[in-house]
Amino acid sequence: MNQTIEVKVPAIGDFKDVPVIELLVALGDRVEVESSLITIESDKATLEIPSPAAGIVKSIAVQIGDRVSEDDPILTLEVANQPVAAAEEPVEPKAGASGAPDAETSEELVTEVVVIGGGPGGYTAAFRAADLGKRVIVVERFPTLGGVCLNVGCIPSKALLHVAAVIEETRDMSAMGVTFAPPEIDLAQMRAGKDKVVARLTKGLAGLAKQRKVRVVQGTGRFESPKRLLVETPTGRVRIAFDQAVIACGSRPIEIPGFPHGDPRVMDSTGALALADIPRRLLVVGGGIIGLEMASVYRALGAEIEIVELKGQLIPGCDPDLVRALTKVIGKRYQRIMLGTKVEQMKATSAGIQVTFAGEHAGEATYDKVLVAVGRRPNGDRIAADAAGVRIDEHGFIATDAHMRTNVPHIFAIGDVVGGPMLAHKATHEGKVAAEVIAGLPALFDPLAIPSVAYTDPEVAWMGLTETEAKARGIAYEKGVYPWAASGRALGLHRDEGLTKLLFDPETKRLLGAGIVGPNAGELIGETVLALELGADYEDIGLTVHPHPTLNESIALAAEMAHGSITDLMPPR
Repeated sequence: MNQTIEVKVPAIGDFKDVPVIELLVALGDRVEVESSLITIESDKATLEIPSPAAGIVKSIAVQIGDRVSEDDPILTLEVANQPVAAAEEPVEPKAGASGAPDAETSEELVTEVVVIGGGPGGYTAAFRAADLGKRVIVVERFPTLGGVCLNVGCIPSKALLHVAAVIEETRDMSAMGVTFAPPEIDLAQMRAGKDKVVARLTKGLAGLAKQRKVRVVQGTGRFESPKRLLVETPTGRVRIAFDQAVIACGSRPIEIPGFPHGDPRVMDSTGALALADIPRRLLVVGGGIIGLEMASVYRALGAEIEIVELKGQLIPGCDPDLVRALTKVIGKRYQRIMLGTKVEQMKATSAGIQVTFAGEHAGEATYDKVLVAVGRRPNGDRIAADAAGVRIDEHGFIATDAHMRTNVPHIFAIGDVVGGPMLAHKATHEGKVAAEVIAGLPALFDPLAIPSVAYTDPEVAWMGLTETEAKARGIAYEKGVYPWAASGRALGLHRDEGLTKLLFDPETKRLLGAGIVGPNAGELIGETVLALELGADYEDIGLTVHPHPTLNESIALAAEMAHGSITDLMPPR
C-alpha cells in the first residue's frame, strides 16, 4: 500500500529566506531517490534540493520566486511503503519519461549531470563534477575523449609543427657552419607518430574517466525536452534523463558557399592534418592562426605556399608590430602573401583547383590543393536546443551568465558555443566553473585576460589590452618594448626578429596587456597573464630577477623600458 509524505527543505546551514530560482518537477512526475526537486540560490551558492524517496509528485507547495528556509514544505510524494535505495551509478530504467518503453531505443540511462561534448571543456566539466560527487555521463561524437582539440586540432597540429620547426632549424644552421642534407620525408611514419601522440593522450583521458566512474556514450546528442537527451550511437539510440546538463558541443570549420568542398583537393583543417600527401602548390585561404600554422607545416615538408587574406594584415586583431615580425620571416619562405584580396571563385578542374581573386591581387591561378581556413562556427544549431528551451542566436551561439548558466537554469554552456575566443584553455576554465556551480559552489568565470597564441614560426602571443584596441577605444597607456635584436639569447639562436611589448596604465603603472613575437612566445606569455591577474606594475615585473641569458628576461627588460631604468639599451626619452 502507498503512503503520502511531505518533503521539506533539509538543513541548509545558515541560509534563510533563500529564493527558489527553478522548479524541476511538475504534478504527476515520477521522481527517483536523489532526483533534484527545486533549485535555490543565495548570494554565496546555488543548491539543488534532492528527493529523499522515489514516488509520484501529488502536490507542490512552492513556486519560482518564493523564499524558503529549513523545514519549509516543498511538495508531497506518494511513495511505496518500502524505501528505494539511492543509485550509486547511472541506472537503466525500464521505461522512458512517459512510462512506456520505446522500441527504437536500445538503452535508457538516468544521471545527475550530462555533458554534451567531450572536448577539453567538456571532459573538464565532467571530471570536476564527478570529483564533487555527481553522477556524470559524457556524450562525445569521436570514439575517444578529447573532442576536436585532441583528435583533429590542437594536439596533432602541434606534433606536426614541431617537425616543421626542426626542419626549418636545420636549414638555418648553415650560418653556424653546419649543413644538413635535405630531409627524407616518410609521410606514413609521420602520420603514425602524430597519431601515437593523440592516442597516448586520449587513452589517458579514458583512464581518468574510468577512475572517476564517468560513463562515456559515443554518439551525437540532441535535446528532446528540458531534461531528456537523445543520442544517436553507432549501435542504436540511447536516451538519457538528467537533472542538469552542460553543453560543450564545440564548433566546426566554416564552409564558403560555392566552393567545391566535396573535392578532396579542397581541405579544411581536419583534412590538412590528415596529411594525405604534400602538394607541389598549396593555397591557404585565410590568414588567421589556423591557416598560418598549417602553412608552416606544409612549407617545411616541401610545398610552395601562397596565402590570401581579405583583411589588410595577417592575424586580424593582433597588433601590427607583432605581425610585421612574423611577416618578415614567412615573407621570405612563401611564394606570395596576398592581403586585401578576396577569393571570388573556385572551380575544380582536371589540372587542379582554379581560383579567381579580386582586390589588390586580382587575377587567376591554379593550385594542386587549397586549404580553406576562414574561421569556425559554433555547433549550437545541431543539438535541438529549442526542445530544451535554450536560446541560441542566429549564428549558433548560446548566451550564458558568469556562472555559465543559460536562460534555462539547469542547463549550462561552455567553450566555443558561448562565444569569445574559441580556445581550449578558455573552455577548460569555463567547464570547471559550470561543474562547481552545479555542485553548489560559489564559482564564476571572470578572467582579466585570455591569452592567444599563433604557433607559427616565429610564434605570436598576446593577452589583455592590445595597442590596437587601446587606440580604438581611446584608452591611455604607456608602452615598453624590448627588441630581441638586443637579446643575447635571441642572437645566439639567430632569431633576432622578435620583440616583447608591455602596456601599462599611465596612472597606476599596472600591467594592461602584453604582446610577444619570436620563438617560444607561447611559453613566455603566461608570466604576463599572471602579472595582470595579480595587479603587478612595471616595478614588480622589472625588479623580479629573471635568469640570464633567456628569452624570458625580455619581459623584465620591457618593463624596465617603460619605467626608464633599462641599462641594456638607451632608455626612451
